[in-house]
Formats: sequence, C-alpha cells, structure tokens
Amino acid sequence: MTQQPFSRPGAIDLSALKRSAPPAGAPAGAPSGAGHSAYSLDVTEKNFQQVIESSMSAPVLLVFFSRTQMPESGQLADDMAAVSVEFDGRYLVGLVDIDAVPQIAHAMQIQSIPLVVAVVDGRPMPLFRDIVPIDELRTALTQVGQQLTTRGVTGRHQPRGVAPVEGEEEQIDPRYAAAQDALGEGDIDLAVAEYQKLVDANPADAEAVAGLAMAKVLQRTRGAELNAARAAAAAAPDDVDAQSLVADLDLLGGHVDDAFTRLINLVARTSDADRTKARDHLLGLFAAVGNDDERVLAGRRNLASALF
Repeated sequence: MTQQPFSRPGAIDLSALKRSAPPAGAPAGAPSGAGHSAYSLDVTEKNFQQVIESSMSAPVLLVFFSRTQMPESGQLADDMAAVSVEFDGRYLVGLVDIDAVPQIAHAMQIQSIPLVVAVVDGRPMPLFRDIVPIDELRTALTQVGQQLTTRGVTGRHQPRGVAPVEGEEEQIDPRYAAAQDALGEGDIDLAVAEYQKLVDANPADAEAVAGLAMAKVLQRTRGAELNAARAAAAAAPDDVDAQSLVADLDLLGGHVDDAFTRLINLVARTSDADRTKARDHLLGLFAAVGNDDERVLAGRRNLASALF
C-alpha cells in the first residue's frame, strides 16, 4: 500500500461524464449493495458532482469496486463504509460500483479495481490499489488524517441525514482547534506552542505529535529559498544545518524519500555531535510523516544500517 503527499495537481474533469441510461435492471441511483453508514453513500451520475464538490469542505474517499468482477473489492467497499464512522466526519466515503455507473469509472480513467482515491479540494490522488485488511485501513486513514491536519485541512462532514445549521462553521476536533487556527492565520510559532501543549499533556497523541513535528518543519523553513538552500548544501556536504534545511524543504515539497536519504547519508559520514544532530533531525521528520508510514519504516531500517 503506497501513500503519497497531498500535493498532486489536477482537479477532476466532470465534462468527461456523459449522461446515459443505467445498465438494464439497475435503475439510476440504485444501491450498490455495499454496507452504508452516516458517512458513506453510493455514488451515482446524479450525485457525482455534488460528492466531488463536498471535498471542498472536507476530504472525500472514492472506492471503486465490482462485486461481479472481483467480490473482494466489494468487501473493501463495505469495510471502508464501516470504518468511516470511526473518524466522525473526517471523511465522506463514496462507493462507486463500476458495474452500475461505468460512466464515472470512465470519467475518472479507472484502469483497475479495487482503487481508493482521495479527493481534497476537488483534486484526486490515488491512495491504494490493493485489498487492504480493515485494521490496515484504520491505520492508513489515521496517517492520511495526520498529514491533512498538518496542512490545515481540518473540515468535517455532517453525518448523512443531518442537515447543517445555517451559518454553522465546519466542525473540527476541539483538541486541535487552537493549533489549527494558528496555522490558518499563518502564526506558525503559536501553532508550535499549541501542539507542544497537546504533546506534553498526552505524548501518545499521534496526531498531535505529527502536527508538532510538521509545524516545526514549517517554522524552520520560514523564509527559506530552495535554490539557495541547495547551493549552500552542495558547498558544505557535511554541514548538518545546511543539509537539514534542504531535507525539510524536500519534505514539504512531497519528496519524502529524498529528504530521508539525504539525512541518512549524512548520518553515515559524520560522527559524534554532528551525527547525533542529524539523526535527531531525521527522527523529527519521521514523526512528521507518521511512524507507521512505509517510507518511515524503510527509513528507520536504513538509519539503523547507517548507525551500525
């Protein structure tokens, strides 16, 4: 299962969706048979655009499946619908039965199933293409939520069947409200301080730990210029501060593996205080990405090799 940062451009082209008659025996809008919850729904041609537009306020996860072509993909759809409840509106899960609505699969250029696509601000990004056990789904969606929170994406969907109160602001987890508000206002120092309070109060709060780590990356890179940073790092390959700044900038740019590799190589060729400083900085980047992320797990193995 591969996860990537939420930085891929390209909004969904709804013009590719042509209105046509539903397959015989499947009336438009008919249920797909997937399990449903307060935060999941069947996606049809009629509601597709509305579902995509809802991603402007909070993330949407589209699950493409077919019970006839691959029954296991139907179970994945059921599991995604069930797990969505546990995140209390963090995601809206859209269940796309490609047999019932092939036009949507065509519009999204779906080549194979199963496929789970995250849509944030109308922009799609594939999350995974495998049959994923339900426990791994929970872990994956927790990690995605951590990444979104550190990028200021904090909106929540209303449970289906509950109309939002006119003028009511988007719901966010009150624990993180102060830090997220600070990020939204561009006050990175305050965001760091607020996340630090949460971590001090509960060191096991993974979302707060990730938020603090990412806020510190934003703090360290404030005002930095990438080309100048790269030039300085190239001129001083063993300078921990110079290499760490480029690693931070790479991480923010979505080049996670490049950031990790740069610091792992630095650890391998330095010693004593410099090695400790580089290692500690790398551990902070691990926390920002999420300690269960596959790239972090690989990075930890590579770090161990560099140290020993």
